[in-house]
Amino acid sequence: MADRYASYPSLRERSVLITGGASGIGASFVEHFARQGAKVAFLDVDEAGARSVLDGLQDAPHAPLFLRCDLTDLDALHAAIAAARAHVGPIAVLVNNAANDVRHALADVDAAAFERNVAVNLRHQVFATQAVIPDMQELGGGSIVCLGSTGWMKKNAGYPLYAMAKAAVHGFVNGMARELGQQNIRINALVPGWAITEKQRALWLDAEGEAEIARVQCMPGYLMAEDLARMALFLAADDSRMCTGQDFIVDGGWV
Repeated sequence: MADRYASYPSLRERSVLITGGASGIGASFVEHFARQGAKVAFLDVDEAGARSVLDGLQDAPHAPLFLRCDLTDLDALHAAIAAARAHVGPIAVLVNNAANDVRHALADVDAAAFERNVAVNLRHQVFATQAVIPDMQELGGGSIVCLGSTGWMKKNAGYPLYAMAKAAVHGFVNGMARELGQQNIRINALVPGWAITEKQRALWLDAEGEAEIARVQCMPGYLMAEDLARMALFLAADDSRMCTGQDFIVDGGWV
Protein backbone atom coordinates (compact mmCIF):
# COMPACT_ATOMS: atom_id res chain seq x y z
CA MET A 1 0.00 0.00 0.00
CA ALA A 2 1.46 3.33 -1.03
CA ASP A 3 2.75 5.45 1.84
CA ARG A 4 0.77 8.46 0.63
CA TYR A 5 -2.55 6.86 1.58
CA ALA A 6 -4.06 6.87 5.06
CA SER A 7 -3.33 4.38 7.80
CA TYR A 8 -6.09 3.78 10.34
CA PRO A 9 -4.91 2.73 13.80
CA SER A 10 -8.45 1.74 14.79
CA LEU A 11 -8.44 -1.02 12.15
CA ARG A 12 -5.45 -2.83 13.64
CA GLU A 13 -6.57 -6.15 15.11
CA ARG A 14 -10.18 -5.39 14.10
CA SER A 15 -12.15 -8.43 12.88
CA VAL A 16 -13.44 -7.92 9.34
CA LEU A 17 -15.70 -10.16 7.25
CA ILE A 18 -15.85 -9.59 3.49
CA THR A 19 -18.15 -11.39 1.06
CA GLY A 20 -17.04 -12.03 -2.49
CA GLY A 21 -13.40 -11.39 -1.68
CA ALA A 22 -11.61 -13.58 -4.21
CA SER A 23 -11.57 -11.22 -7.18
CA GLY A 24 -12.24 -7.71 -8.40
CA ILE A 25 -13.31 -5.08 -5.90
CA GLY A 26 -13.64 -7.69 -3.15
CA ALA A 27 -10.04 -8.83 -3.53
CA SER A 28 -8.93 -5.22 -3.15
CA PHE A 29 -11.00 -4.98 0.03
CA VAL A 30 -9.24 -8.06 1.43
CA GLU A 31 -5.82 -6.68 0.54
CA HIS A 32 -6.39 -3.21 1.95
CA PHE A 33 -7.89 -4.36 5.24
CA ALA A 34 -5.16 -6.97 5.70
CA ARG A 35 -2.47 -4.36 5.05
CA GLN A 36 -4.03 -2.20 7.77
CA GLY A 37 -3.41 -5.01 10.27
CA ALA A 38 -7.05 -6.15 10.48
CA LYS A 39 -7.97 -9.78 11.03
CA VAL A 40 -9.78 -10.58 7.79
CA ALA A 41 -12.02 -13.46 6.81
CA PHE A 42 -13.51 -13.58 3.33
CA LEU A 43 -16.11 -15.72 1.61
CA ASP A 44 -16.28 -16.76 -2.04
CA VAL A 45 -16.80 -19.76 -4.32
CA ASP A 46 -13.69 -18.95 -6.38
CA GLU A 47 -10.96 -21.05 -4.79
CA ALA A 48 -8.33 -20.26 -7.42
CA GLY A 49 -8.94 -16.54 -7.06
CA ALA A 50 -8.76 -16.82 -3.30
CA ARG A 51 -5.41 -18.61 -3.48
CA SER A 52 -4.06 -15.79 -5.63
CA VAL A 53 -5.26 -13.21 -3.10
CA LEU A 54 -3.67 -15.12 -0.22
CA ASP A 55 -0.39 -15.61 -2.11
CA GLY A 56 -0.09 -11.84 -2.41
CA LEU A 57 -0.64 -11.28 1.31
CA GLN A 58 1.91 -13.59 2.88
CA ASP A 59 3.63 -10.62 4.47
CA ALA A 60 0.43 -9.12 5.96
CA PRO A 61 0.32 -8.77 9.76
CA HIS A 62 -2.44 -11.41 9.85
CA ALA A 63 -2.97 -13.96 7.10
CA PRO A 64 -6.56 -13.63 5.89
CA LEU A 65 -8.87 -16.61 6.26
CA PHE A 66 -10.62 -17.85 3.12
CA LEU A 67 -13.86 -19.77 3.54
CA ARG A 68 -15.44 -21.32 0.49
CA CYS A 69 -19.13 -20.43 0.59
CA ASP A 70 -22.02 -20.20 -1.84
CA LEU A 71 -23.76 -17.13 -0.47
CA THR A 72 -27.05 -18.10 -2.06
CA ASP A 73 -27.19 -21.05 0.38
CA LEU A 74 -28.21 -19.43 3.66
CA ASP A 75 -27.24 -22.45 5.78
CA ALA A 76 -23.77 -22.34 4.24
CA LEU A 77 -23.61 -18.59 4.82
CA HIS A 78 -24.45 -18.94 8.50
CA ALA A 79 -21.93 -21.77 8.89
CA ALA A 80 -19.20 -19.72 7.22
CA ILE A 81 -19.88 -16.70 9.43
CA ALA A 82 -19.67 -18.93 12.49
CA ALA A 83 -16.34 -20.31 11.25
CA ALA A 84 -15.05 -16.81 10.59
CA ARG A 85 -16.07 -15.72 14.07
CA ALA A 86 -14.28 -18.69 15.60
CA HIS A 87 -11.09 -17.72 13.77
CA VAL A 88 -10.97 -13.91 13.92
CA GLY A 89 -13.30 -13.20 16.85
CA PRO A 90 -16.61 -11.33 16.97
CA ILE A 91 -17.16 -9.51 13.69
CA ALA A 92 -16.62 -5.75 14.05
CA VAL A 93 -16.80 -4.89 10.35
CA LEU A 94 -18.95 -6.50 7.66
CA VAL A 95 -18.42 -5.63 4.01
CA ASN A 96 -21.37 -6.93 1.97
CA ASN A 97 -19.61 -6.95 -1.38
CA ALA A 98 -20.63 -10.05 -3.34
CA ALA A 99 -22.76 -9.49 -6.45
CA ASN A 100 -23.02 -10.43 -10.11
CA ASP A 101 -24.07 -7.92 -12.75
CA VAL A 102 -24.74 -10.56 -15.40
CA ARG A 103 -26.63 -9.11 -18.36
CA HIS A 104 -30.22 -10.19 -18.90
CA ALA A 105 -33.48 -9.11 -20.51
CA LEU A 106 -36.75 -8.98 -18.62
CA ALA A 107 -38.41 -11.11 -21.32
CA ASP A 108 -36.06 -13.98 -20.40
CA VAL A 109 -36.69 -13.83 -16.64
CA ASP A 110 -38.74 -16.57 -15.02
CA ALA A 111 -39.43 -17.14 -11.34
CA ALA A 112 -36.27 -19.19 -10.82
CA ALA A 113 -34.08 -16.56 -12.48
CA PHE A 114 -35.70 -13.87 -10.35
CA GLU A 115 -34.94 -15.80 -7.16
CA ARG A 116 -31.34 -16.46 -8.24
CA ASN A 117 -30.70 -12.82 -8.98
CA VAL A 118 -32.11 -11.65 -5.66
CA ALA A 119 -30.13 -14.33 -3.83
CA VAL A 120 -26.86 -13.29 -5.46
CA ASN A 121 -27.28 -9.52 -5.28
CA LEU A 122 -29.42 -8.77 -2.23
CA ARG A 123 -30.54 -11.56 0.07
CA HIS A 124 -27.13 -12.46 1.49
CA GLN A 125 -26.54 -8.82 2.48
CA VAL A 126 -29.63 -8.95 4.68
CA PHE A 127 -28.82 -12.25 6.34
CA ALA A 128 -25.10 -11.58 6.79
CA THR A 129 -26.05 -8.32 8.49
CA GLN A 130 -28.53 -10.11 10.71
CA ALA A 131 -25.87 -12.67 11.67
CA VAL A 132 -23.20 -10.18 12.77
CA ILE A 133 -25.38 -7.77 14.72
CA PRO A 134 -25.01 -9.80 17.97
CA ASP A 135 -21.21 -9.64 17.54
CA MET A 136 -21.31 -5.88 17.20
CA GLN A 137 -23.66 -5.56 20.16
CA GLU A 138 -21.16 -7.58 22.19
CA LEU A 139 -18.31 -5.31 21.04
CA GLY A 140 -20.24 -2.14 21.76
CA GLY A 141 -20.48 -1.10 18.12
CA GLY A 142 -19.45 -1.88 14.59
CA SER A 143 -19.63 -0.91 10.95
CA ILE A 144 -21.58 -2.51 8.10
CA VAL A 145 -20.70 -1.51 4.55
CA CYS A 146 -23.23 -2.57 1.90
CA LEU A 147 -22.16 -2.34 -1.72
CA GLY A 148 -24.67 -0.48 -3.82
CA SER A 149 -24.25 0.68 -7.41
CA THR A 150 -24.71 3.74 -9.56
CA GLY A 151 -25.97 1.44 -12.32
CA TRP A 152 -29.60 1.80 -11.34
CA MET A 153 -29.19 5.54 -10.73
CA LYS A 154 -27.98 6.03 -14.30
CA LYS A 155 -30.94 4.06 -15.65
CA ASN A 156 -28.64 1.69 -17.50
CA ALA A 157 -30.23 -0.97 -19.69
CA GLY A 158 -29.31 -4.65 -19.72
CA TYR A 159 -29.71 -5.76 -16.11
CA PRO A 160 -33.15 -4.84 -14.69
CA LEU A 161 -33.07 -7.34 -11.82
CA TYR A 162 -29.54 -6.36 -10.81
CA ALA A 163 -30.64 -2.71 -10.83
CA MET A 164 -33.67 -3.61 -8.73
CA ALA A 165 -31.57 -5.49 -6.19
CA LYS A 166 -28.97 -2.75 -5.91
CA ALA A 167 -31.65 -0.10 -5.42
CA ALA A 168 -33.04 -2.27 -2.64
CA VAL A 169 -29.65 -2.28 -0.92
CA HIS A 170 -29.99 1.46 -0.44
CA GLY A 171 -33.47 0.97 1.02
CA PHE A 172 -32.12 -1.66 3.42
CA VAL A 173 -29.37 0.69 4.61
CA ASN A 174 -31.86 3.48 5.24
CA GLY A 175 -34.29 1.09 6.89
CA MET A 176 -31.69 -0.15 9.39
CA ALA A 177 -29.67 2.97 10.17
CA ARG A 178 -31.79 4.32 13.01
CA GLU A 179 -32.30 1.00 14.80
CA LEU A 180 -28.64 0.03 14.55
CA GLY A 181 -27.41 3.53 15.33
CA GLN A 182 -28.96 3.35 18.78
CA GLN A 183 -26.58 0.45 19.40
CA ASN A 184 -23.53 2.31 18.04
CA ILE A 185 -23.61 0.18 14.89
CA ARG A 186 -23.16 2.11 11.66
CA ILE A 187 -24.50 0.99 8.28
CA ASN A 188 -23.70 2.74 5.01
CA ALA A 189 -23.89 2.11 1.29
CA LEU A 190 -20.61 2.25 -0.61
CA VAL A 191 -21.66 3.02 -4.17
CA PRO A 192 -19.24 2.27 -7.01
CA GLY A 193 -19.39 3.76 -10.45
CA TRP A 194 -17.88 1.86 -13.35
CA ALA A 195 -14.86 0.28 -11.66
CA ILE A 196 -12.55 -1.23 -14.24
CA THR A 197 -11.75 -4.70 -12.93
CA GLU A 198 -10.38 -7.61 -14.97
CA LYS A 199 -13.95 -8.82 -15.49
CA GLN A 200 -15.05 -5.45 -16.84
CA ARG A 201 -12.08 -5.33 -19.20
CA ALA A 202 -12.77 -8.82 -20.48
CA LEU A 203 -16.52 -8.52 -20.95
CA TRP A 204 -17.62 -4.93 -21.42
CA LEU A 205 -14.89 -2.32 -21.73
CA ASP A 206 -14.55 -1.57 -25.43
CA ALA A 207 -13.74 1.53 -27.46
CA GLU A 208 -17.28 2.81 -27.03
CA GLY A 209 -17.04 2.34 -23.25
CA GLU A 210 -13.72 4.13 -23.09
CA ALA A 211 -15.19 7.04 -25.03
CA GLU A 212 -18.15 7.17 -22.66
CA ILE A 213 -15.86 7.30 -19.62
CA ALA A 214 -13.88 10.14 -21.17
CA ARG A 215 -17.05 12.03 -22.05
CA VAL A 216 -19.19 11.57 -18.92
CA GLN A 217 -16.87 10.95 -15.98
CA CYS A 218 -15.66 14.21 -14.40
CA MET A 219 -12.28 12.83 -13.40
CA PRO A 220 -9.83 11.55 -16.01
CA GLY A 221 -8.73 7.93 -16.02
CA TYR A 222 -10.36 4.76 -14.80
CA LEU A 223 -12.09 4.21 -11.48
CA MET A 224 -10.20 1.31 -9.90
CA ALA A 225 -10.97 -1.26 -7.23
CA GLU A 226 -8.50 0.34 -4.83
CA ASP A 227 -10.45 3.60 -4.98
CA LEU A 228 -13.42 1.73 -3.52
CA ALA A 229 -11.25 -0.08 -0.98
CA ARG A 230 -9.89 3.16 0.46
CA MET A 231 -13.43 4.42 1.05
CA ALA A 232 -14.32 1.11 2.70
CA LEU A 233 -11.38 1.55 5.08
CA PHE A 234 -12.66 4.98 6.09
CA LEU A 235 -16.19 3.69 6.67
CA ALA A 236 -14.89 0.81 8.79
CA ALA A 237 -12.52 2.95 10.87
CA ASP A 238 -13.41 5.08 13.87
CA ASP A 239 -12.70 8.17 11.76
CA SER A 240 -16.22 7.84 10.32
CA ARG A 241 -17.88 7.33 13.70
CA MET A 242 -20.79 9.69 12.96
CA CYS A 243 -21.45 8.47 9.42
CA THR A 244 -24.45 6.19 9.04
CA GLY A 245 -27.43 5.72 6.77
CA GLN A 246 -25.59 7.38 3.89
CA ASP A 247 -24.66 6.69 0.28
CA PHE A 248 -20.94 7.19 -0.32
CA ILE A 249 -20.61 7.43 -4.10
CA VAL A 250 -17.18 6.76 -5.57
CA ASP A 251 -17.57 7.13 -9.32
CA GLY A 252 -15.20 9.83 -10.58
CA GLY A 253 -18.11 12.26 -10.73
CA TRP A 254 -20.39 10.35 -13.11
CA VAL A 255 -23.80 10.70 -11.44
